[in-house]
Amino acid sequence: MIYWLFLFLAIVFEVIGTLSMKWASVSTGYAGYVIMLVMIAISYIFLSFSVKKIDLGVAYALWEGIGLLLITTFSVIYFDESLTLIKVIGLTTLVAGIALIKSGTAKAKNENN
Repeated sequence: MIYWLFLFLAIVFEVIGTLSMKWASVSTGYAGYVIMLVMIAISYIFLSFSVKKIDLGVAYALWEGIGLLLITTFSVIYFDESLTLIKVIGLTTLVAGIALIKSGTAKAKNENN
């Protein structure tokens, strides 16, 4: 259970870091870049902790996929980026792919036992 918490924290820090990158590019000063570097580093550290017990493919798919979904959502809300039908289809496909990876990993483990 703790490894799933590590993965959750990795996702949260990745989203904050990536949004900070965008914030840094539209504002003056270097605070956004510093926040970005720290958050992305922490994110990778928590991701590395999570893969001790979670399959790498599953952890990475969740980390990147959920992160992308959240980053897109917050970018639409906070940075007035567009959300087109193509983006929605892409995000839906992404979620379906993550679900398939997760379910395929669980099935493979059960077959090996």
